[in-house]
Amino acid sequence: MRTLFLTLLLAGSALAQQQFDLVVYGGTAGGVATATAAARHGLKTALLEPGNHIGGMVTGGLSGTDVGKIEVIGGMALEFYWRAGRYYQQDRHLQSLSWMPEPGVAEKIMRQMLADANVTLLEKHRLVEKKGVIKQGARIVEVVMENGARFRAKVFADCSYEGDLMAQAGVSYTYGREGTAQYGEPLAGVRAHTGSHQFAVDIPAKDESGKLLPEVQAEPRGEPGSADKRIQAYNFRVIATNVAANRIPWPKPAGYDPKRYELLARYLPAMTKYMGRSLTINEANLLRVIPNGKADFNNRGAFSTDYIGKNYGYPEGSYAERARIWQDHIDYQQGYYYFLANDPRVPRPLQEEMRQWGLAKDEFTDTNNWPNQLYVREARRMVGFFVASQKDLQTQRTKSDVIGMGSYNSDSHNVQRHITPEGIVLNEGNVEVAVQPYQIPYRVLLPKPEEAENLLVPVCFSASHVAYSSLRMEPQYMILGHAAGVALAMAAQKGIAVQSVSVEDLQKTLLAEGAVFEQGVEIQLKALARIRALYQPPPPPARPAPWARPEPKK
Repeated sequence: MRTLFLTLLLAGSALAQQQFDLVVYGGTAGGVATATAAARHGLKTALLEPGNHIGGMVTGGLSGTDVGKIEVIGGMALEFYWRAGRYYQQDRHLQSLSWMPEPGVAEKIMRQMLADANVTLLEKHRLVEKKGVIKQGARIVEVVMENGARFRAKVFADCSYEGDLMAQAGVSYTYGREGTAQYGEPLAGVRAHTGSHQFAVDIPAKDESGKLLPEVQAEPRGEPGSADKRIQAYNFRVIATNVAANRIPWPKPAGYDPKRYELLARYLPAMTKYMGRSLTINEANLLRVIPNGKADFNNRGAFSTDYIGKNYGYPEGSYAERARIWQDHIDYQQGYYYFLANDPRVPRPLQEEMRQWGLAKDEFTDTNNWPNQLYVREARRMVGFFVASQKDLQTQRTKSDVIGMGSYNSDSHNVQRHITPEGIVLNEGNVEVAVQPYQIPYRVLLPKPEEAENLLVPVCFSASHVAYSSLRMEPQYMILGHAAGVALAMAAQKGIAVQSVSVEDLQKTLLAEGAVFEQGVEIQLKALARIRALYQPPPPPARPAPWARPEPKK
């Protein structure tokens, strides 16, 4: 009996503490890219995901990919969309890339990439909420999970949307908005004027009894250009369909109260009067068409799926507080759809359009067809020894330590919905400013060396709110993850700090693997050719053309 007990104890200890070369925390698209790249370069790699899905928003509903300038996307991001193109047999249409894969398809591709690279994927592994990161000096040596598992490694990467490992490691970070003076950014801080996703008509913020309407904040807006700790709005990117056989009616959330949408009930008829017609479904929700009769539903307009002002506690929140915020967002957004589809105050044309759509029953089958990932557009942001800011998107767009490119607008969703001195409701915080393609430096991944010398941060990277609003797109997370994985392999194999990795060697390796450092269609085509040569996956299973008739039975 004693022998059996000791055997079980030793087995439990071996299971509880595991040794890897690299531990990646967070199975976002950036995490998948980081883990895959490092494993391809010989590191024994573990990817720890707190939930039971990988891919973050790429597989969690954001199928309408925010590409910006397509030709600047390279490396592992380009490889992923090429693999999606193979899945959908885009070659039949003389194409090679599919930029808008269905969530289920995207997750299959990412799981295959991890498996092909021999990455150890461990789901339902969430970092202990406090004291989950153990350090010796400036080196992380071990991370501890809630389930008791412990992981030691030479190098680490925090690829979560929240930056919990980074924060517990004592790395400097911030959240919210800097003021204009901090980095000399005209777009920073509270906005004096917010033109987009704004109320085009004046709607009183209080009802007839003088009570503030639901979904309007009582707090003052703040002085233009001032800093605050408010966060741009989150939502869910719902996958909907108008194919009746695959459609589930918009669900009615528990505790649904139509009074919650009183502002919307007043806004819709006011817009009908203003426009001479009712809003269309694509004006109340931004629809991005994806394969197989589905669409990615996003926020659009003054009152939509963005749950403005209700996520301020998320970046620093406990796990319990985040779970509450998550559920509150589900209730709000499900109620929004249900209101549009069922409330008699909704203009009939809009309501009829909403009823033609519903949740896709073949997506998110283990979460009642609702997305498994909240769109955390921004949470913590590392403050490294280099902080990307507005100038790095606009006037100082080239970098000697370039590892990839970005090109999407400076894009912050609204941050608050407030009452003006005149008693009118307004949204504040939206930023949509075009940029020219710019180079992303390796430095944004690096903590200050005295804080952590064996950690890279490809998602909550070092940038101001303004710069992050452009860099935060999922293709860029994958591009940064690819670079991080290669750099971590170099650091681990040479026994050096991540800050000491040879940028020249890193760049040569990335270029050989299809990275893009300069804008140009020809440049991307050459990058794609390198990817095809290096990572040729087996062809997808043959599928009959939709017009093919079955052979008659003999």
